[in-house]
Amino acid sequence: MFGIYLKRELSRRKKAALVIAMGLALGIALVITVNSVSAGMQQAQEKVLKSLYGLGTDMTVTKAQAAPSANSSGRPKFNFDAKSDSSTSQSSDRVMTQGGQTLKSSLVTEVAAQKGVSSAVGSLSLNVVKVDGSFTQGKAKSSTSNQGGPGGQGGSTGMPQVQGGGASFDVNSYSVAGVDVSHQALGPLATSKITTGSTFTAEQSSAKVAVISKSYAKENKYKVGSTLKISGKKYKVIGIATPDSSESTTDVYLPLKQAQTLGDAKNKVTTIYVKATDSKQIATVKSTIQKNIAGTTVTTSADLADTVSGSLSTASNLATSVGKWLSIAVLVAAFLVAALLTSSAVSRRVREFGTLKALGWPSRKVTRQVVGESIVNGLLGGALGIALGLAAAYTVTAISPKLTAELGSTGSTGGPGGPGGGGPGAAASAAKNTVDIALSAPVSVTTIALAVGLAVTGGLIAGAMGGWRASRMRPADALRSVS
Repeated sequence: MFGIYLKRELSRRKKAALVIAMGLALGIALVITVNSVSAGMQQAQEKVLKSLYGLGTDMTVTKAQAAPSANSSGRPKFNFDAKSDSSTSQSSDRVMTQGGQTLKSSLVTEVAAQKGVSSAVGSLSLNVVKVDGSFTQGKAKSSTSNQGGPGGQGGSTGMPQVQGGGASFDVNSYSVAGVDVSHQALGPLATSKITTGSTFTAEQSSAKVAVISKSYAKENKYKVGSTLKISGKKYKVIGIATPDSSESTTDVYLPLKQAQTLGDAKNKVTTIYVKATDSKQIATVKSTIQKNIAGTTVTTSADLADTVSGSLSTASNLATSVGKWLSIAVLVAAFLVAALLTSSAVSRRVREFGTLKALGWPSRKVTRQVVGESIVNGLLGGALGIALGLAAAYTVTAISPKLTAELGSTGSTGGPGGPGGGGPGAAASAAKNTVDIALSAPVSVTTIALAVGLAVTGGLIAGAMGGWRASRMRPADALRSVS
């Protein structure tokens, strides 16, 4: 009986039911769209941060760069001999640690022993400036003056002048990262995949081998089996690595011991990569490390997120603040409109409900009837809202608007890490890196479940108000409405 009467009443009031459903649908569609765009913003930001952090890295421990002393400018120096033979090429490499002051390797074990830390791996970041070319010495030539003196005397010989000569040098700068070959799942090489050759083995901790990035190999025509020469030392290329992110700036990877020898930094590291046992306790682990290991800088992905600016940051803030508040306001308005329309519809059905009560329907049955109709309207609005929301999210994904993210400084001098091969040092460089990100709007099952819940909630709110109004009617009301 309930189902038959419900179907008949909804069929009689199609327009009113459609108006209520559409009001709820617009609110639910806006919620789905805002949630989907926010999820897309989060994915875009994670993609940007992925270029700075290694896979599985929750935080890094570094030490800020010290100010240069009065007797040291901190700039590289190169010494060459000026040779007369211009065909003789001269070359000099300057190897410097970068990414802050070096830390003792023993700190890696100390960090790994802290509460909440799952594992810790050290890495050494180096910058190599290579200068090669040749000198050409000039030749001294004397000039003769033809002006005659008194008595018709001849000319005089002037001061000799150097003509010709010069120098032609090429400057090449690239980054080197020392990798703990026994823990490659965490550290600078974790953000790259070996596409040609092989990666390091545990037995190669002291071997003169190297893995180079795909872009660096292409630029310098290196391949597996080639020999790479750094500061007079030769390294055999065993693998070509392709970074997961285009923002990775590490060119050459060496075993950590070899990098320490090359950079004259025995038992030193510049970055300690840390993985927490629980990703929800990263802030607590950060505080623990900072408290127990003085003089270090601990950087998390949340810290790096604060350095991301540009249109991505602006859009993310809008979606988080304005978008969510707007969707809540529209949703509340949709619920109120549905409740008022339902209550108004009940007021126009005085004769109907009064007659039903006169025939013996109790108030709870009348209320159940109104609530049932409202829930059906809510579910219909939910279905329409989900369809509209999915269409809007699909449109955003299809258009894929471009957003720009600028990776700025975290505020520590010299940067809290190594080169951008998975460590957060790229975010702390003086120059900002700009990344273009295509925005998508993924719709999750949770978002759909939220939409269904909102639809039922809207129907219940409208039904509760309408049912309360209907339950207060008396049979006498129906008689007074008869003209």
